[in-house]
Amino acid sequence: MKDSTSSVHAAEPLDEETGSVTTPIYQSSTFGFTKAEEVMKAAKGEGSSFVYTRWDNPTVRRLEKKLAELEGAEDSAFFSSGMAAISTSVLSFVREGSHLLAVSDLYGETYRLIHDFLPRLGVETTMVETTDIVQMRRNLKKNTTVVYIESPTNPTLKLVDIAKAARLAHGVGALLLIDSTFASPINQKPLSLGADVVLHSATKYLNGHADVIAGAAAARRDLVEKIKFVRRTLGGTLDPHAAWLTLRGIKTMAVRVRAQNRNTQALAEYLSRHKKVAKVNYPGLRTHPQHALARRQMDGYGGVLSFEIRGSMKDAMKFTESVKVAILAASLGGVETLAAQPAILTHTQLSA
Repeated sequence: MKDSTSSVHAAEPLDEETGSVTTPIYQSSTFGFTKAEEVMKAAKGEGSSFVYTRWDNPTVRRLEKKLAELEGAEDSAFFSSGMAAISTSVLSFVREGSHLLAVSDLYGETYRLIHDFLPRLGVETTMVETTDIVQMRRNLKKNTTVVYIESPTNPTLKLVDIAKAARLAHGVGALLLIDSTFASPINQKPLSLGADVVLHSATKYLNGHADVIAGAAAARRDLVEKIKFVRRTLGGTLDPHAAWLTLRGIKTMAVRVRAQNRNTQALAEYLSRHKKVAKVNYPGLRTHPQHALARRQMDGYGGVLSFEIRGSMKDAMKFTESVKVAILAASLGGVETLAAQPAILTHTQLSA
């Protein structure tokens, strides 16, 4: 099925009991049994019975199957936030004494996880220039278990050659994890390019309506099982009602994202001609240094751009306070137009 069709119909058959065309909200913390033997099997993960919503939930499960189809994955796991998805997935594949290699352009909280938190657990971490695939190859080690990338990156809209990064990671037996939030499954299919785990802040394009905090990881079934084991232990499970809202949001994702692609392309072209704008970062522009790569690995360039204003920090702050339609707020991918200044919001812990 095409993405626009899968977004609506994938993993959502008619309800067997009622014929409901939408997935019910199973707002239950626990699930009952009539036989002790069924409990034993369910606790071991045998069969399809549900036990406890921190472990699994029917509404969440439908959502996981839908994303898996959209990403071309065998399975997926959903979480209570994008950072829960990222941290749980990373912790599933590192251990004391292992090495994680990451690109330097990252979402602020992800940077903190890798730069500050993982070393406390005895995990060695190295960060390399985002677009330098040669530097990535030189910094791989025998104990590298994870290569972590974003593409496009937050907020500079740089790209990583996913196929090349995957080959390098696999050459030392490591997994390639990619945060594909800025692309969405409509614009980019990282697993088809060799990535092992694709991550999303489902708060963004997947939900698309600024009323849910959620995250997701999609991958081969064996990798998802490892991630879910850690999720069950750490507890970052998605609430059933939030899962239902995300299911509803995904139904319009293809329509929304393609409209955002068009609008952002037009805005990027306008800003690139403006005398008070020094630089525009958007992969859809021919002037973007990686535009050719974007055309190879993306089907659209997304609803986010960043740009630099000629002037000072105060001039940039004045601009964000002066916009008429856009809302000064963190986040992206929703139906609202937002404006944010990363230096004073999402990346405050980073140096200039």
